[in-house]
Amino acid sequence: MNKKFKYLDNVNFPSDIKNLSLSELKELAAEVRQEMIDAVSETGGHLGAGLGVVELTVALHYVFNTPNDKLIWDVGHQTYPHKILTGRKDKIRSLRKGGGLSGFTKRSESEYDPFGAAHSSTSISSALGIATANKLSNKSDDVIAVIGDGAMSAGMAYEAMNNAGASKTKMIVILNDNDMSIAKPVGAMRAYLAKILSGKLYFSFRETVKLIISAFSKRFSKKAGKAEDFLRSAVTGGTLFSSMGFYYMGPIDGHDIDDLASVLKNARDINYDGPIMIHIKTKKGKGYEFAEKSEDKFHGVTKFNVNTGVQEKKKSNVPAYTKIFANTLVKHAEKDSKIVGITAAMPSGTGMDIFGKKFPSRMFDVGIAEQHAVTFAAGLATEGYKPYAAIYSTFLQRAYDQVVHDVAIQSLPVRFAIDRAGLVGADGPTHAGSFDITYLSTLPNFVVMAASDEAELVRMINTSVDINDKPSAFRYPRGNGIGVELPNISEKLEIGKGRIIREGKKVAILNFGGRLNECLIACENLKKKGINLTLFDARFAKPLDQNTIWQLARDHETIISIEEGSIGGFGSHVSQYLFDNNLIDNNLKFRSMILPDRFIDHDKPEQMYKYAGLDASSIETKILDTLNSKVVIKKSN
Repeated sequence: MNKKFKYLDNVNFPSDIKNLSLSELKELAAEVRQEMIDAVSETGGHLGAGLGVVELTVALHYVFNTPNDKLIWDVGHQTYPHKILTGRKDKIRSLRKGGGLSGFTKRSESEYDPFGAAHSSTSISSALGIATANKLSNKSDDVIAVIGDGAMSAGMAYEAMNNAGASKTKMIVILNDNDMSIAKPVGAMRAYLAKILSGKLYFSFRETVKLIISAFSKRFSKKAGKAEDFLRSAVTGGTLFSSMGFYYMGPIDGHDIDDLASVLKNARDINYDGPIMIHIKTKKGKGYEFAEKSEDKFHGVTKFNVNTGVQEKKKSNVPAYTKIFANTLVKHAEKDSKIVGITAAMPSGTGMDIFGKKFPSRMFDVGIAEQHAVTFAAGLATEGYKPYAAIYSTFLQRAYDQVVHDVAIQSLPVRFAIDRAGLVGADGPTHAGSFDITYLSTLPNFVVMAASDEAELVRMINTSVDINDKPSAFRYPRGNGIGVELPNISEKLEIGKGRIIREGKKVAILNFGGRLNECLIACENLKKKGINLTLFDARFAKPLDQNTIWQLARDHETIISIEEGSIGGFGSHVSQYLFDNNLIDNNLKFRSMILPDRFIDHDKPEQMYKYAGLDASSIETKILDTLNSKVVIKKSN
């Protein structure tokens, strides 16, 4: 963009805004908002959250001495204005693109990002760690954590606040209260923040104020309304935080730079031996009409037209895996009243919004609380219900102890619908579903499935309905299916039984999950070179289809396993089985193709899989290299 800004063009780092007046800061904020809208219209990404904190971002960098003072953003959805002001303005149109800026804070990207984040509710804990380090080192630098009202629903935030208050460590926490997380706000905490009106003292006083106001002019009423807001915070607003050892300030208007700058300076300079909580009220999507009017406030967007707000949609007649999951589950729930759905603040992302519209009393959004979601599901399972916990692979990591202790050990029939399996593209390594095969397959009493296409996903859902004596999981990727016909809900799988896709000689490919189509392409390419392969879709990492794997090992010279997961997953289980049954001893070559032992930066999914060595060309190369391998290990004397 060639457009020139009066102030932003001269701002490259926070030091450049220190000499601006408050009125000039307001103009700068307007320019940052404009630049952000224009940039995200070209890149896609998280728009609404950033729009809501433009004034806060400007005020923070104006008042505090970053990067010496540490500014920590929770989740990172709201950090685009921060990136614009901290030396990354010229790269802002590379957001979420290969080789470009991350969509989240990232330590390796900038010294102004002291702590990386893309999952919620980590900011207070990390800030307390940094503040404690400062105390131990006798450093006086400030530490500021910014956390949203949605992220405050997670238990980790309360654990951190409790620890911070007890330790009497100087730090500042800014609660960005927009009454708007990704989905409809849920949970007692947000209700508390939105309307703390139940106290008898406040309620009676409020009614008295109302009676007085009603007798005066509208002009007075407006001012009296503001006074009531102040009264509300004075009487009840800071009770929770004060009880946890925080010095509470607020709530204040998060879009008023004058107030923000004043309060932030007071918080910076106050002589208080402990943590400070600044409660600000903001609007998600602020300053962009289409975001403000949108139901999700433009939380996550594709490329869009700035003038109309219309987002670019990929043309496809093939439904997304998420929607297929939701529609299939609805069909089963129509016949089985014991089926219930659970999500952790991601109803639309997991398809549970579709289920919830059909069965509102049987869908539970527990907020950003994956640990609770899993144990809540376990409790439901003890009473004969069939809970489906729809959680992204990367977020299920947050509840691993609950999966082990509360579900697996008790062999409770919780069904885990694991969305966003494998590499996910623009969100990068923080959101990649890399580890679920490993961390679930290692557990006794688990059925672990992976869908190679949308028809297989339907069959796995169908199968899971009848697994009533142990937990089960089925994983599926982000995006659309490949266009195969969907079976009806009566078509089920034999547990622990895979399928032969094509039969050949010498080499057998054992596929688990979404790489099946790439395997088919590799098979066709190798066929042209005179190599006919057997292709086996395993379906199950646990229990393994041992009979078929035994037969394939006996009938082929080489076995290649392929999966969209880390070491320790499907390939490791196959390897263990082959070794335990002396099948490797008889000159059988075995290779396992997995995600590499590194985190893969954001890019287009197809590029990420190429980097990972899991595309068709890499599969073909691996097979040829293995066939040509004649390595002999000689024993030393």
